[in-house]
Amino acid sequence: MTVSPVPADARERLEQALFEIRRVIAGQDAMLERVLVCLLAQGHLLIEGVPGLAKTLTIKTTAGVLGGTFARVQFTPDLVPSDLVGTRIYRPGEGTFDTELGPVFCNFLLADEINRAPAKVQSALLEVMQERQVTIGHTTYPVPEPFLAMATQNPIESEGTYPLPEAQIDRFMLKILIGYPSHDEELTMVQRQLEAQPQLRETLTLEDLRSLQRAVFDVYVDPGLISYAVTLADATRNPAAHGLAELGEHISFGASPRGPISLVQSARALALMHGRDYAVADDLRALAKDALRHRLVLSYQALAEEVSADAILDRVIEQVPVPQVDLTRMSAA
Repeated sequence: MTVSPVPADARERLEQALFEIRRVIAGQDAMLERVLVCLLAQGHLLIEGVPGLAKTLTIKTTAGVLGGTFARVQFTPDLVPSDLVGTRIYRPGEGTFDTELGPVFCNFLLADEINRAPAKVQSALLEVMQERQVTIGHTTYPVPEPFLAMATQNPIESEGTYPLPEAQIDRFMLKILIGYPSHDEELTMVQRQLEAQPQLRETLTLEDLRSLQRAVFDVYVDPGLISYAVTLADATRNPAAHGLAELGEHISFGASPRGPISLVQSARALALMHGRDYAVADDLRALAKDALRHRLVLSYQALAEEVSADAILDRVIEQVPVPQVDLTRMSAA
C-alpha cells in the first residue's frame, strides 16, 4: 500500500492562517501552533496560565480566521449541565416540549477556568469532547464539525475549584503551559491596544480545514517512531526498566495509552504544518511533554519535593534513545 500524497500547498495555507492570527496575537507562538495541531489532529487542548495571556482572544481569533462559529463559557461553581449543553423547555401555549441547544454547538468552544465547575458539568463536557455529541432527554444531537474544545486553567487560584478527574484530563490531546511574554512581545501587545484591531481575513474555510484534517491521516509515521512514542509512555510507567529507577518514587501512575496515541497523531499534524508528508523524531520530541505531562499522576513525595511532571519527562526524553529512521522505507509502506 502506498501513502497518499498530502496537499502540496498545505504548509502555505496553514502559514497564511497563522500569519493572520498573529496580526492580532503577539507572541505565544507555541500556543498558536498547538491550537492548529489539535485542530488538524481532531483533538482538544488544555491550557494552563495566569489571566491576561490572550487565551480567549486566541481561540476567538482562530474562529474568525477559519470561518467557524465561536462560543465561550465561563465555568463557575453554580453552573449546571443545561447551561452548557442545552435543555428541554415546555411551551404551555402549544403543550409541547422544545429543545434549546446550548453553547457547545459551535466549531470552537472555549471552556474558561474549567476546573471551577462541579463534577456534573465536567461530565457533560466529557461526552461532547469524546463522542462529539450531546444527549438531551432521549435524543442525541451531534455537534458541528470540525469541533475544538479549548479549556483553560488558572494555576494561581484554588478557592472554589474542582480538580479535573484523571479520566477527563486524559481526553485532552495536549496540555500546554504558557508564561508571561517577553519584553518585546509585551511592548507589541500594549502598542496594539492603542489602535483599532485589524479586520480579520478568512484564510481557510471549514471545508479547507476538513480537507487538511483528512490529509493528516496520509502523513507517514515510521514504525520505529511509533515504538519510540510507546517507549516514552512506558518509561513513565516502569521507569526502572528504562534506567530511571530514581523516578519511581515520584510517579504514582504513568501515562495511559492515549498518551502515545495523542503524541503520534499530533506529530503527524505538526509534520503537515511543516510541509512534510512524513513525521520525524523531532516532531515527537517537540510534542512529548505537551502530550504526556497531564497524564502523569505524581506521588505525594513528588508534590512535597516540588518535582514537576515536566522535570520527570525531561529525564525520560533524555534517557530514551531516539530511533534512527530510514525514510526510504516510506515508499514501500
